Amino acid sequence: MSFEIGLTVLVFTMTMLGIFLRPGGISETWPASIGAGTILLMGIVSYGDVMDIIDKIGGASITIIATIVMAVTLESFGFFHWAAARLAKLAKGSGYRLYWYIQLLCFLMTLLFNNDGSILITTPILILLLKNLQMKPNEQLPYLLSGALIATASSAPIGVSNIVNLIALEIVHMTLYMHTAMMFVPATLGLFFMSFLMFIVVKKKLPKTLPASLNDIEENFFVKNFHPLKGALSFDTKQKRTKFMLRLLLFVFMIRCLLFVASYFSIPIELVAVLGSLVLLAWRWYHLRTNPVDILKKTPWHILIFAFSMYVIIYGLHNAGLTAMLVKACEPIVNQGLLQASFIMGALVSVLSNFFNNHPALMIGTITLTEMGIDPLTLKTIYLANIIGSDMGSLLLPIGTLASLIWMDILRKNQIYVTWKYYLSVSLTVIPFTTIVTLFLLFYWVQMVFA
Repeated sequence: MSFEIGLTVLVFTMTMLGIFLRPGGISETWPASIGAGTILLMGIVSYGDVMDIIDKIGGASITIIATIVMAVTLESFGFFHWAAARLAKLAKGSGYRLYWYIQLLCFLMTLLFNNDGSILITTPILILLLKNLQMKPNEQLPYLLSGALIATASSAPIGVSNIVNLIALEIVHMTLYMHTAMMFVPATLGLFFMSFLMFIVVKKKLPKTLPASLNDIEENFFVKNFHPLKGALSFDTKQKRTKFMLRLLLFVFMIRCLLFVASYFSIPIELVAVLGSLVLLAWRWYHLRTNPVDILKKTPWHILIFAFSMYVIIYGLHNAGLTAMLVKACEPIVNQGLLQASFIMGALVSVLSNFFNNHPALMIGTITLTEMGIDPLTLKTIYLANIIGSDMGSLLLPIGTLASLIWMDILRKNQIYVTWKYYLSVSLTVIPFTTIVTLFLLFYWVQMVFA
């Protein structure tokens, strides 16, 4: 191994340790930025590379940020408290029924927004709901863990639900429309299998019947935050709230659909996402008489810096020769056939994700694929196998994704502690089987529809 690649690997390793450990509770953006700055100072990544990185991640980052703005705006309307109250009502006192509604909520929130946003918003709401049902922290964990796993894995069916997926789409020159056409059916079936398997694993830990709620989550929130003197919007009855929330949901769904229409017609999807977030902000300003500046302050702009920094480090590994080594090692595997290649590459990205996080793992895997000179359909299929490894296989350990790290941090702040032993008691059974089943479904779906 050359001195250059050795030094770059060292910077990468130290960066990942900083992201995992987060000394002093610092944001994951700091170690990523320091690592990227070191790579740039070493001269391994050129100015031309930086411009190429900005071109590749710009649209994806803007799309994700705009989506998060929409999610935070919905939260300010009380949408998620309203949704939590609906969950409690729909469960009808059944702990098992509550499990399935939480699964559905987390799945839909990721599809409507993105995996990190889904974790950031639904986890606190679920904690509020479960505490309101007088559940102790250890009784809350089966719901919280299963919800987090499905929320994170649900970024697989559509590429727009995960920033790293969007960036990777640019690398393989694949439209969001084509990603969804090839991936939505097998990934969604894989998620159904995952939910069913998790239910079998955690069923004994779920209460058969739920205790009565201590108070009305929805009513308390709206009385406190939407007194007639505080805003122009009237939420004085549950019927009015439900009608308004359904209109909001319909608008978000329409914007989500327009992203795929834009992708099909080669219109930059970030334009649609930004337009949608601006309309929602204006809607909020009109109804609540609230300046949108507060939403902009709540938006996690550091995601842009994090994505840019991680990509600089990956480019450094690429320029230092790591991807050339991987191409040499993986080409014989890819040439064995599409099924074998999909399974082996999906498994490889799963392993790399669990050790180094799925952001760099998917980027490295995708860049490696583009260097092999394989035909477009094979490239896209193996790339989607990498997505399954990155979005599903990465959940074997709680450090495999940024979303799971965020989830654990939220739990700690709410004095709910999940041990690795507890996490692994679910993930060791659920994640490998789900990944294998989904890879099989992807292969046969591609063979049946696209071959």
